[in-house]
Amino acid sequence: MLVDSHCHLDYFTEAEIEELVGRARSAGVGLMVTIGVRVGQAAAVKALTERFPDVWGTVGVHPHNAGEPEGLPTVEEIAALADHTRIIGIGESGLDYFYDKSPRDLQAEGFRRHIRAARMTGLPIAIHARQADDDIVRILREERESGGPFDFLLHCFSSGAELARQAVAMGGYISFSGILTFPKSQEIRAIAAELPSERLLVETDSPYLAPAPLRGKRCEPAYVAHTARVLAETRGITQAEVEALTTANFRRLFRRVA
Repeated sequence: MLVDSHCHLDYFTEAEIEELVGRARSAGVGLMVTIGVRVGQAAAVKALTERFPDVWGTVGVHPHNAGEPEGLPTVEEIAALADHTRIIGIGESGLDYFYDKSPRDLQAEGFRRHIRAARMTGLPIAIHARQADDDIVRILREERESGGPFDFLLHCFSSGAELARQAVAMGGYISFSGILTFPKSQEIRAIAAELPSERLLVETDSPYLAPAPLRGKRCEPAYVAHTARVLAETRGITQAEVEALTTANFRRLFRRVA
């Protein structure tokens, strides 16, 4: 069985969702996690998790949305949103200095609040990190030192090797998307080859980042099989072994999953 640890099912139309969940099941994807990016979207995420037994969810505010008029939720508000049996994580939150769609100070404040909500609820946080490696490491370290440990996952990993090493040293997990399969992603594959096997996950981040050989198409959870295949090739193991270890890692991290 494969797990798509990060997708955005509510970005698809109602007519499409039923079909793509069916295709994912046919491709051997046993579990999918649909991700929250705004407070106002949490109800839609929860509705999807209630509709499909193999879909779980997270709640949070994406760094792109940290500066929107509704404002950042408090730590307590984030934790309250997660008080649902099908919500298994916090986020996605983090820092994005590539697009800089929100002021960096608000991104950082939102990131810290989500970390604290993760610690409060005991749920892992899904972290978005783009061209902000140093500040991601700094905030992770400061929050651990000031408040204690928390579980986290660097999703859709496309950062440098030092961030990966620091994250693993702090007990974090690393998830690879279709970016791993791109011809120019040699550095990402080199990182994936060296990471501890017990820290690896796979995802699609659909509808974005369709893997090779499907680039240019809209991504969907079934395509996680292509990323798993390349991860297996990169590490010199079988795809069945990748399926087994990434599913075991997912269950170890997202402990609320039945």
